[in-house]
Order: sequence, then structure tokens, then C-alpha cells
Amino acid sequence: MDTNKAGEMAIRQKYKEKFMRYFFFLIATVSVVILLMITLFLFMEGLPIFNQVSVNSFIFGKYWYPTSDPADFGIFPLIMGSLTITLLSALMAIPLGVMTAIYLAEMASYRLREIVKPVVELLASLPSVVIGFFGMVIVAPFLQDTFDIATGLNIFNASLMLAFMSVPTICSLSEDAIYSVPVSLKEASLALGATPLDTIVRVTLPASISGISTAVILGMSRAIGETMVVLMVAGGAAMIPTSIFDPARPLPASIAAEMAEAPYRGDHYYALFAIGVVLFVFTFFFNLVADHISNKYRQVGEATL
Repeated sequence: MDTNKAGEMAIRQKYKEKFMRYFFFLIATVSVVILLMITLFLFMEGLPIFNQVSVNSFIFGKYWYPTSDPADFGIFPLIMGSLTITLLSALMAIPLGVMTAIYLAEMASYRLREIVKPVVELLASLPSVVIGFFGMVIVAPFLQDTFDIATGLNIFNASLMLAFMSVPTICSLSEDAIYSVPVSLKEASLALGATPLDTIVRVTLPASISGISTAVILGMSRAIGETMVVLMVAGGAAMIPTSIFDPARPLPASIAAEMAEAPYRGDHYYALFAIGVVLFVFTFFFNLVADHISNKYRQVGEATL
């Protein structure tokens, strides 16, 4: 009797595991299908513009005047604005976020860490419109008065705000990665005569570099696709920037600012969706490169250990 019960329970458990496997497979399939449908819709709505303008003229054209007659659909100034703001924000956010994470995980006292870590995570939850409003009302007049420039709504302001948005994500995730390094590795390094600084540089960072890379990827991915902040503080000028104090209009800001004014299924409408395609390709390429770097560093960290 006990043998029969055990057999029935084993069969029941087997069917339960099979059901859960198929259930999770179904959920994953639905998610992938939805993403593919969104991507297909994006390309279907964006590609028709290339019946009116060549790909080369669209990507490398220097003038964006979609409502003029004839219209100019050159997005090179928008691309340069996006790249400049993203790179400048990365130069500020990555060192600040990683170094803050190192301090919290390796140097700060337990009490200070327990105070600062929740504050950093709270900053990561700030709405982008609040950050944009802060940059527009507080930072822009300060930059205008301090540097004696025409407007404080410019590339530098937008980069500051994007860095402010990215630092909490980079810091929080990097701190978790550094803190999770086994204590035995650090103790072994110290026992061999290494200084605390040498231990951080030669042991802790190589062991956590994969997690730090992931933190940087997530932080900068948020900056690349951010819309509201750059729409509010970048200045909105569709021009090729020559200085970090020039106004600019990044790709996401152009879509948000003009989509409501574009005639449905008109050339302007298709051009904005084509900008979305370019932004999609840009972020997809960035994620591929970042994933490659993350895997490379993971292998380097494992080899070091």
C-alpha cells in the first residue's frame, strides 16, 4: 500500500513539474512574441519614409525640418546630440558610481553603509520628470550665470541630469557585486602581505568586475533611452553641437516632442518612427557590445581567481 502511495506521489510530482515547465515556457514565449510584434510594428511604420528619402540622406543629412516645403529629414544632428549627451553622462556617472560603491562596500563603516545605501536606492526611484524639472529650474540658471552662456538648457545640463539618474543604479548594483565577493579571498590576500588598497585593486575588483559591468550597462541603458529629462533640459535645437554648452535635441526627445503634431501616416509620422528604428538599432548594438564586454570581464575575473 505504501509502495502504491509512493508511486502515485511520484507520478503526481512528475506531472506537476511538467506542467510548471510548460507554463513557464508559455509565459516566456508570450513575452518574446510581444517584443517581436512591437519590433515588427516599429519597422513597418518606420521603413516607408525611405520611399521618399534615401537611407544615406536620412542618417547623414544635416537638416531636420520635417514641416518645411520641401521637408528635410536629416537626423545626423539628432544622432550627434544623443551620442554627445550619453558619452558625457557616462564619463561622469561611471567613475562616480563605481568609486562610491567601492567606498560603501570596502571602506565605510557598517552604520554609515546602512544609512547611505537606502538613500542611494531611493534616489534611483526618483521620477525622470522631477529630475528634469530640477535641471530646468535650478541647474539651468546656475549654469547660465556661472559660465556666462546664452542658455542653461544645453548638453552639459542634460548630461548632468542623466548622470544623476544613472549613478544610483550603477552604485547600488556595483556595491552589491563588490560586497558579495567572498571574505576568504580578501583575507587570503591580506595574509600574503597585500595592503587593503592592493586587495581592492587586484582581488576584489577582478572578482566583481562582471557585476560592475552589468551595473554600468543597466545604468547607461537608462540614460540612452531617457526621454523626459533630455526633452526638458537639452535645449531642443536640432543642430550639430560644437560645444558641451550648445543646445541639442537627442533622438528620444524628437519623437516625444513631435509625434503629437505629425499627420497620421504622413512623411513626418514615418520619419519619427524611422528615428525609433535608429534608436532601436543603436541601443541593440550598445547592449551587444556591453554584453560582450561583460562576458569578457567575467572570464578575466574567473581566470584571476
